[in-house]
Amino acid sequence: MKEEKIIYKDLSYKTVGLCFEAHDKLGRFCKEKQYCDLLAILFAREGIRFEREKNLSILLGENKIGGNRVDFVIDGKILLDAKAKNFITRKDYRQMKRYLNATGFKLCLLINFRDVSLRPKRILNAMGKEI
Repeated sequence: MKEEKIIYKDLSYKTVGLCFEAHDKLGRFCKEKQYCDLLAILFAREGIRFEREKNLSILLGENKIGGNRVDFVIDGKILLDAKAKNFITRKDYRQMKRYLNATGFKLCLLINFRDVSLRPKRILNAMGKEI
């Protein structure tokens, strides 16, 4: 049987677990900012390093092009984008792929807190570098 490799298994499981905790505490009808505020508290409580509302730039030669901002960078390895909307769209997936390509990261977690049951999406970047 082929062994599956889960990228950043422990860190991503712990991060997703905290997202479930935030969803349990706040329910599904809060604003995105409220979920992010609580996640920041939970990450700090658990000693998980994070950067919030991180600007992501695309390098073209020696020029930087900005305009992308992800909700969290977790431990310098995982991008996390929180949503509070009725459903995730292709546009949301493309946005996360753009973030992954801009950073070279391998994993982005897309979390929609409006879902009745939280269903985190793991979006991978096959060309990304493992940190």
